[in-house]
Amino acid sequence: MYLRNIGFLFFFTCLLTWPVHAAEIKVSVNRSPIHLNESFQITFTTSEQPDGSPDFTPLQENFEILNQQRSSNVSWINGKSSRNERWTVDVMAKQAGEVLIPPIFFGSDSSMPLKIMIADVPEPTGRNEEIFLDVQATPEKPYVQSQILYTLRIYFRVQISQSRLSDLEVKDALVEQLGEDTTYRTQINGVEYGVLERKYAIFPQQSGLFTIAPLTLTTEVVSGQRSRFNGFFNRQIAETRRISSKALTFNVLPVPKDFTGSAWLSAQSLELTENWSDRNLQTKVGEPLTRTVRLVAKGATVGQLPELNKQITIDGLKTYPDQPLLNEEKQSDGLVAIREEKVAYIPNKPGDYILPALDISWFNTQTNKTEIAHLPEVNIKALAATGGSQAALVPPVLQPQTQPDTLPITTQITSENRLWQGLSAFFALGWFVSIVWFYRSRKKTTVNKTVAEQKPKTTDDKAIKIACRDNNPQAAKQALLQWGKQRFGVNNLSLIADHCVSPLSEEIRLLNQCLYSDAQFGWNGQALWQAFTNASDSDKVKTKEDEALEPLYRF
Repeated sequence: MYLRNIGFLFFFTCLLTWPVHAAEIKVSVNRSPIHLNESFQITFTTSEQPDGSPDFTPLQENFEILNQQRSSNVSWINGKSSRNERWTVDVMAKQAGEVLIPPIFFGSDSSMPLKIMIADVPEPTGRNEEIFLDVQATPEKPYVQSQILYTLRIYFRVQISQSRLSDLEVKDALVEQLGEDTTYRTQINGVEYGVLERKYAIFPQQSGLFTIAPLTLTTEVVSGQRSRFNGFFNRQIAETRRISSKALTFNVLPVPKDFTGSAWLSAQSLELTENWSDRNLQTKVGEPLTRTVRLVAKGATVGQLPELNKQITIDGLKTYPDQPLLNEEKQSDGLVAIREEKVAYIPNKPGDYILPALDISWFNTQTNKTEIAHLPEVNIKALAATGGSQAALVPPVLQPQTQPDTLPITTQITSENRLWQGLSAFFALGWFVSIVWFYRSRKKTTVNKTVAEQKPKTTDDKAIKIACRDNNPQAAKQALLQWGKQRFGVNNLSLIADHCVSPLSEEIRLLNQCLYSDAQFGWNGQALWQAFTNASDSDKVKTKEDEALEPLYRF
């Protein structure tokens, strides 16, 4: 009985301490900014099944609930299931200012609270048109090559169709449309309007007066009436209208005189980071250590971003920069430019190497001040090479071939068979004279057959040929690695080159160097394939099979 009570107590304690996993429910809104009397969406998402159905009653304190819907998606990828649950609530705020979206309970699970900003109602336009355009642009005093966020809103309270909007053309400026159009509802002077909103990022390239020309909307307005002719099935009457926005004029400021950078770069925010292939900043002689530097600038174009890995000369350290990766992300609040550069450092002797610090001066358009993005100097350590790494540093040396333990044909010399050996030598001499002419005529065929027996053609040879024909260094590397693993049992280009003779060994080393430099984009594989073919035809490529001696005569 005592043991039973202990077991029950242990089981009850486990139940009390058993971890309960709550579903993580994320909350977000579909756009920003949001004005009073404008509808917007609050979305709740989770990748797990929540404990129960949601109770949206707490939303009614600060919002008017217009509509709600739920969607669910389950998918299987690589044998693993993925679930996505989504609840979308269309609401309209009851007051302006900072408004709290309270936690929403899904049974015992709940979402996190979220604070959003509700702006006041836009000033009345003084118009009561059925359709009109409104445009806004910020900041009011932009700098040259800095971002202007241009917002177009189309207000309509009638049914429209076949709408066409003119392109935004601005002289001496770069223009990028940001994302997809958004739609919502709002009220102006007590009248409800549908709104279509579109945003652009504009970068003026010259200082001085700068004008954004009006946009023109051409659309058909459906009146709801029908023609008096052609019967009941007649289409509704549509009226074509053309509406234009107002022009906006700015005074674009020049580069500030106190800006100290070598090249003008303005942005709302800027982030400079680096990563290394080895966190300890160590490598071996002959082996690469790769550095990745990433620059992210919000409110700038990718063409404004400077080079990150400047060419430096350090004794004993070779640098092989890769082509930079350039990207632009079009977000709802502006353009984000990304530049990423990789460079491989390969030391040719052990020791410590110091890379200089990296500083990038940029102008913060939020604070109107010059700032410096900084990466400190880096000390990388090169260790002495061992094994195959050391072999990659020095030219290959052909070692004398050692006598194998076992011969393909073993001839044991004893006193009993000396007579037979003499007779065999006599007849062999006669045979040799008779077949020498025949042997010479078939010499080329015999050599090719011997090579084919020693190294049968494989798909690796074909892959090397295709890669060299297409001048593709990456494909050539993979094909050579497969070939080298099959032939020599090694999986390193430097070690494969050590097993080959010139000129094939030199071509493989040149390919290895090109893979760590810009030259790979202009690499020509014809020389490598010619050297590979010649080495194969002449059977000068050393293999493991070559270590066994061929018999003097074949029977």
